[in-house]
Amino acid sequence: MCMGFGCNAAGIVGCRIIDSPRERLLAILTNNFVPCNGRFPTLIAIITMFFVGTTGGVFSSLLSAVLLTAFILLGVLMTFGVTRLLSNTLLKGVPSSFTLELPPYRKPQIGKVIIRSIFDRTLFALGRAVIVAAPAGMIIWLMANITVHDASILNHCASFLDPFAALMGLDGVILLAFILGFPANEIVIPIIIMAYMSQGSILELDNLVQMKALFVNHGWTWITAISTMLFSLIHWPCSTTLLTIKKETNSLKWTALAVAIPTAIGITCCILFTAIAKLLI
Repeated sequence: MCMGFGCNAAGIVGCRIIDSPRERLLAILTNNFVPCNGRFPTLIAIITMFFVGTTGGVFSSLLSAVLLTAFILLGVLMTFGVTRLLSNTLLKGVPSSFTLELPPYRKPQIGKVIIRSIFDRTLFALGRAVIVAAPAGMIIWLMANITVHDASILNHCASFLDPFAALMGLDGVILLAFILGFPANEIVIPIIIMAYMSQGSILELDNLVQMKALFVNHGWTWITAISTMLFSLIHWPCSTTLLTIKKETNSLKWTALAVAIPTAIGITCCILFTAIAKLLI
């Protein structure tokens, strides 16, 4: 779980140290509930814009840290809860004790470490990212630049998703950005900006004040902000994580479940939160 805070794909690989196949699967299927580095920028930006303010200061920084920690703890609780649910249903079994035997100390071989890190891990992970990222980048560009009836394909797709997204407290652009952000969670916010500004390429604004003004002008409220953060925390794994799950489990069934479980929970949480929030206001 802790490795997942840096990268969920690394967290999946780290599950190799678990001897029990059942418990290894439990760890793999629930690792996505902890936010990785790709999701932290989205969470931090929304917290700053809608709940803390962009003026800065010690109090603002402290409040931002508290709110971010609350969302992280929510992800951890979701991990424990889903693990408990799976261990009582799909992956029943007797829990085993976890022991980790420390290997004998050997003098590090710097050359070997560098070579293995570059070729066995770094290049392999980058290769898996490129497999999905390159075609996805082309698809995003085509959707943003091909116009049908005076609107881009991107806008048509967003309009199609609007009714369902509204149930989740989002809009069609936000939901579509999560779908197109499958290669990397970092591009979700830039895709939203691109769609709102009707630009033909992914871009970022200079500061959070401009970004908040853009979002508010397109109908964002505190409900939209929290729903976006919830779905960012609880939704399908990115492409690199998914390919890693397929490699580690060697099973399309468990890979599909790794997508279905967080997606179903994320959609349900957003719908329930939106319904309750609208009843209270």
